[in-house]
Amino acid sequence: MRGGRTFPLIPLLTGLMLLAWPFLIGFGLTHNSLQWLLPVMALMLLLRLRQAQRNRGPMRYVVQCVALAGIALCAASYLLKTHQWLLFYPVVVNLVMLAVFGGSLWTAMPLVERLARLREPDLPPEGVRYTRRVTLVWCGFFIGNGAMALFTVLHGDLHLWTLWNGMVAYILMGTLMATEWLVRQRVIKKEMHND
Repeated sequence: MRGGRTFPLIPLLTGLMLLAWPFLIGFGLTHNSLQWLLPVMALMLLLRLRQAQRNRGPMRYVVQCVALAGIALCAASYLLKTHQWLLFYPVVVNLVMLAVFGGSLWTAMPLVERLARLREPDLPPEGVRYTRRVTLVWCGFFIGNGAMALFTVLHGDLHLWTLWNGMVAYILMGTLMATEWLVRQRVIKKEMHND
Protein backbone atom coordinates (compact mmCIF):
# COMPACT_ATOMS: atom_id res chain seq x y z
CA MET A 1 0.00 0.00 0.00
CA ARG A 2 1.84 3.04 -1.25
CA GLY A 3 0.87 6.61 -0.50
CA GLY A 4 -1.81 5.56 2.00
CA ARG A 5 -4.11 4.23 -0.72
CA THR A 6 -6.41 1.33 0.09
CA PHE A 7 -5.95 -1.77 -2.01
CA PRO A 8 -9.14 -1.94 -4.16
CA LEU A 9 -9.71 -5.62 -3.40
CA ILE A 10 -10.57 -4.89 0.27
CA PRO A 11 -13.42 -2.41 -0.48
CA LEU A 12 -14.75 -4.81 -3.11
CA LEU A 13 -14.70 -7.79 -0.74
CA THR A 14 -16.27 -5.90 2.16
CA GLY A 15 -18.99 -4.50 -0.12
CA LEU A 16 -19.79 -7.92 -1.56
CA MET A 17 -19.87 -9.45 1.92
CA LEU A 18 -22.39 -6.87 3.10
CA LEU A 19 -24.56 -7.42 0.03
CA ALA A 20 -24.39 -11.17 0.55
CA TRP A 21 -25.03 -10.93 4.32
CA PRO A 22 -28.51 -12.56 4.17
CA PHE A 23 -27.23 -15.47 2.09
CA LEU A 24 -24.12 -15.95 4.26
CA ILE A 25 -26.21 -15.94 7.44
CA GLY A 26 -28.85 -18.20 5.91
CA PHE A 27 -26.14 -20.64 4.79
CA GLY A 28 -24.38 -20.48 8.16
CA LEU A 29 -27.57 -21.11 10.14
CA THR A 30 -28.83 -23.98 7.97
CA HIS A 31 -25.43 -25.69 7.79
CA ASN A 32 -24.35 -24.92 11.37
CA SER A 33 -21.16 -23.28 10.12
CA LEU A 34 -21.27 -19.83 11.69
CA GLN A 35 -18.42 -20.69 14.09
CA TRP A 36 -15.91 -20.11 11.26
CA LEU A 37 -18.01 -17.60 9.29
CA LEU A 38 -18.52 -15.15 12.19
CA PRO A 39 -14.84 -14.22 12.63
CA VAL A 40 -14.47 -13.70 8.86
CA MET A 41 -17.54 -11.45 8.78
CA ALA A 42 -16.37 -9.49 11.83
CA LEU A 43 -12.94 -9.00 10.22
CA MET A 44 -14.55 -7.74 6.99
CA LEU A 45 -16.66 -5.32 9.01
CA LEU A 46 -13.57 -4.08 10.88
CA LEU A 47 -11.88 -3.45 7.52
CA ARG A 48 -15.01 -1.61 6.35
CA LEU A 49 -14.94 0.53 9.49
CA ARG A 50 -11.28 1.37 8.95
CA GLN A 51 -11.96 2.37 5.34
CA ALA A 52 -14.85 4.58 6.40
CA GLN A 53 -12.68 6.38 8.95
CA ARG A 54 -10.26 7.31 6.15
CA ASN A 55 -12.96 8.52 3.77
CA ARG A 56 -14.46 11.97 3.71
CA GLY A 57 -17.95 12.70 2.56
CA PRO A 58 -21.60 12.65 3.57
CA MET A 59 -21.93 8.85 3.75
CA ARG A 60 -18.87 8.31 5.98
CA TYR A 61 -20.82 8.17 9.24
CA VAL A 62 -23.50 5.92 7.77
CA VAL A 63 -20.88 3.35 6.75
CA GLN A 64 -19.21 3.61 10.17
CA CYS A 65 -22.49 3.11 12.07
CA VAL A 66 -23.53 0.17 9.91
CA ALA A 67 -20.10 -1.48 10.29
CA LEU A 68 -20.16 -0.97 14.09
CA ALA A 69 -23.67 -2.44 14.26
CA GLY A 70 -22.56 -5.49 12.29
CA ILE A 71 -19.51 -5.96 14.52
CA ALA A 72 -21.70 -5.70 17.65
CA LEU A 73 -24.16 -8.28 16.28
CA CYS A 74 -21.33 -10.65 15.35
CA ALA A 75 -19.82 -10.27 18.84
CA ALA A 76 -23.20 -10.78 20.57
CA SER A 77 -23.91 -13.82 18.43
CA TYR A 78 -20.51 -15.33 19.16
CA LEU A 79 -20.47 -14.59 22.89
CA LEU A 80 -24.09 -15.51 23.59
CA LYS A 81 -24.05 -18.52 21.23
CA THR A 82 -27.38 -17.26 19.85
CA HIS A 83 -26.89 -16.72 16.16
CA GLN A 84 -30.35 -15.24 15.65
CA TRP A 85 -28.86 -11.86 16.62
CA LEU A 86 -27.35 -11.74 13.13
CA LEU A 87 -30.84 -11.69 11.62
CA PHE A 88 -31.33 -8.17 13.03
CA TYR A 89 -28.58 -6.67 10.85
CA PRO A 90 -30.95 -5.54 8.04
CA VAL A 91 -33.26 -3.99 10.66
CA VAL A 92 -30.36 -2.07 12.19
CA VAL A 93 -29.14 -0.92 8.76
CA ASN A 94 -32.57 0.51 7.98
CA LEU A 95 -32.74 2.21 11.39
CA VAL A 96 -29.31 3.78 10.88
CA MET A 97 -30.24 4.95 7.38
CA LEU A 98 -33.54 6.37 8.66
CA ALA A 99 -31.77 8.18 11.51
CA VAL A 100 -29.18 9.70 9.17
CA PHE A 101 -31.55 10.64 6.33
CA GLY A 102 -34.36 11.71 8.67
CA GLY A 103 -32.06 13.57 11.03
CA SER A 104 -30.59 15.49 8.12
CA LEU A 105 -34.03 16.99 7.42
CA TRP A 106 -33.57 19.09 10.58
CA THR A 107 -30.24 20.46 9.42
CA ALA A 108 -29.51 23.25 6.98
CA MET A 109 -28.81 20.72 4.25
CA PRO A 110 -30.49 17.28 4.00
CA LEU A 111 -28.25 14.36 3.05
CA VAL A 112 -29.58 14.02 -0.50
CA GLU A 113 -28.85 17.72 -1.07
CA ARG A 114 -25.28 17.22 0.19
CA LEU A 115 -24.86 14.33 -2.21
CA ALA A 116 -26.35 16.37 -5.07
CA ARG A 117 -24.02 19.28 -4.34
CA LEU A 118 -21.02 17.02 -4.88
CA ARG A 119 -21.95 17.07 -8.58
CA GLU A 120 -23.67 20.44 -8.73
CA PRO A 121 -22.33 22.87 -6.09
CA ASP A 122 -24.67 25.70 -7.20
CA LEU A 123 -27.92 23.78 -6.79
CA PRO A 124 -30.91 25.98 -7.72
CA PRO A 125 -33.82 26.46 -5.26
CA GLU A 126 -35.96 23.97 -7.24
CA GLY A 127 -33.18 21.42 -6.80
CA VAL A 128 -33.02 22.09 -3.07
CA ARG A 129 -36.79 21.50 -2.73
CA TYR A 130 -36.51 18.37 -4.87
CA THR A 131 -33.70 16.89 -2.77
CA ARG A 132 -35.72 17.50 0.41
CA ARG A 133 -38.66 15.54 -1.10
CA VAL A 134 -36.32 12.74 -2.18
CA THR A 135 -34.91 12.58 1.36
CA LEU A 136 -38.48 12.16 2.67
CA VAL A 137 -39.14 9.39 0.13
CA TRP A 138 -36.01 7.54 1.26
CA CYS A 139 -37.13 7.91 4.89
CA GLY A 140 -40.43 6.28 3.96
CA PHE A 141 -38.55 3.47 2.22
CA PHE A 142 -36.35 2.82 5.26
CA ILE A 143 -39.41 2.73 7.55
CA GLY A 144 -41.24 0.24 5.30
CA ASN A 145 -38.21 -1.90 4.54
CA GLY A 146 -37.08 -1.90 8.17
CA ALA A 147 -40.56 -2.92 9.35
CA MET A 148 -40.64 -5.77 6.84
CA ALA A 149 -37.11 -6.85 7.83
CA LEU A 150 -38.22 -6.92 11.48
CA PHE A 151 -41.33 -8.92 10.53
CA THR A 152 -39.17 -11.53 8.79
CA VAL A 153 -37.03 -11.88 11.95
CA LEU A 154 -40.02 -12.18 14.28
CA HIS A 155 -41.88 -14.52 11.90
CA GLY A 156 -39.01 -16.98 12.27
CA ASP A 157 -38.96 -18.27 8.68
CA LEU A 158 -35.32 -18.23 7.52
CA HIS A 159 -36.31 -18.67 3.87
CA LEU A 160 -38.61 -15.63 4.01
CA TRP A 161 -35.92 -13.63 5.83
CA THR A 162 -33.30 -14.52 3.20
CA LEU A 163 -35.68 -13.86 0.30
CA TRP A 164 -36.75 -10.45 1.58
CA ASN A 165 -33.41 -9.18 2.88
CA GLY A 166 -31.26 -10.80 0.20
CA MET A 167 -33.34 -10.11 -2.88
CA VAL A 168 -36.67 -8.27 -2.59
CA ALA A 169 -35.25 -5.35 -0.56
CA TYR A 170 -32.42 -4.87 -3.09
CA ILE A 171 -34.86 -4.98 -6.02
CA LEU A 172 -37.08 -2.37 -4.33
CA MET A 173 -34.06 -0.20 -3.51
CA GLY A 174 -32.78 -0.42 -7.08
CA THR A 175 -36.24 0.39 -8.42
CA LEU A 176 -36.47 3.45 -6.16
CA MET A 177 -33.00 4.61 -7.22
CA ALA A 178 -33.81 4.16 -10.92
CA THR A 179 -37.17 5.92 -10.55
CA GLU A 180 -35.57 8.80 -8.69
CA TRP A 181 -32.91 9.11 -11.42
CA LEU A 182 -35.59 9.21 -14.14
CA VAL A 183 -37.61 11.84 -12.25
CA ARG A 184 -34.44 13.86 -11.66
CA GLN A 185 -33.69 13.83 -15.40
CA ARG A 186 -37.19 15.17 -16.11
CA VAL A 187 -36.79 17.88 -13.45
CA ILE A 188 -33.43 18.92 -14.93
CA LYS A 189 -34.84 18.94 -18.46
CA LYS A 190 -37.83 21.02 -17.31
CA GLU A 191 -35.51 23.53 -15.59
CA MET A 192 -33.44 23.82 -18.78
CA HIS A 193 -36.57 24.62 -20.82
CA ASN A 194 -37.65 27.24 -18.29
CA ASP A 195 -34.29 29.06 -18.44
